[in-house]
Amino acid sequence: MTDKPTVLFVCVHNAGRSQMAAGYLQALSGGRVDVLSAGSEPKDQINPVAIAAMLEDGIDIANNVPKILTTEAVKGSDVVITMGCGDACPIFPGKRYEDWKLDDPAGQGIESVRPIRDDIKARIEALLAEILPVEA
Repeated sequence: MTDKPTVLFVCVHNAGRSQMAAGYLQALSGGRVDVLSAGSEPKDQINPVAIAAMLEDGIDIANNVPKILTTEAVKGSDVVITMGCGDACPIFPGKRYEDWKLDDPAGQGIESVRPIRDDIKARIEALLAEILPVEA
């Protein structure tokens, strides 16, 4: 892993889970991690309920845009975290892969999305503790 690790979050639509995870990692890493997100079948906009849930925690993902998953994005990442994209994600040796089992927030109300958001935040905090050296 390089001095500044790159983490790629992948879900099917790149409109909910992966966007929330990317938002948290960008905010909580303080710029010490390069953050990417993509989808195997991206939607045309971010899930408005995911945007609202993240705003409740002070993170604005409203200007993010869903992106298509590319082989280059996977090759350029140190850590690849999938969230229900199945076999759509290419595998390359030497990368760290994790599959986070998370409910899809699509079509759900804010009450259902909050626990998903909180689960993602806890996972991001644990990931940061693993991939970033402790500062003296």
